[in-house]
Amino acid sequence: MSYLNESAVGSSPSSARSVDFPPRVTIIDEGEPARAIYQIVSGNVMISKLLPDGRRQIFELLGPGGIFGVTPNGHHDSVAESLTEVRLTAFDKGPAENSSSFNSYMAELLKIQICALHEHAVLLGRKSAVERVASYILELIETPSNHAKINNEMVTVRVIMTRSEIADYLGLTLETVSRAFSQLKRSGIIAYTRHDGLMQVHIKRLRPLTGTY
Repeated sequence: MSYLNESAVGSSPSSARSVDFPPRVTIIDEGEPARAIYQIVSGNVMISKLLPDGRRQIFELLGPGGIFGVTPNGHHDSVAESLTEVRLTAFDKGPAENSSSFNSYMAELLKIQICALHEHAVLLGRKSAVERVASYILELIETPSNHAKINNEMVTVRVIMTRSEIADYLGLTLETVSRAFSQLKRSGIIAYTRHDGLMQVHIKRLRPLTGTY
């Protein structure tokens, strides 16, 4: 079941509930009744699905402004987990879906996420292992919530996912992800002392390896 600590500030789309989560907890679980739609105020959330044999595909990483919990039926079809401390705005599903202004607002935000999912589909379907890892690192740098610090050509960014989570996001094995990170490190494109800590990135050398530039 999901972890919830909320303070009600209203039930309409214009006055929703504020919801806080600690790091590394389940916000919504696959199959749970869909009672709310969530928008991220601060922090990072990952969205995933599990196969019957336990394999997992992480298909979205969301930061401030991101929307999740949208479903065409009465149950959630994916899992949402907090990567960091998270503050959300929770909109009750019934009143929200009956509000034309709310639906217009959500539609504009979801357009951005749909484009990001298209890019992720290309990554999974066509990019090599090194291109996928390089694309993931660039995504971290270009995410405002990660507060990447740029010093000339070097960028410092915090990696908040484990290697296993990165593998599940990129559709690779853990061993392949580790080899790709090691290759980039040996080449001097990235430098780090901990897998889940600060990473220095030579951004001009990284971009050509993403398969996009």
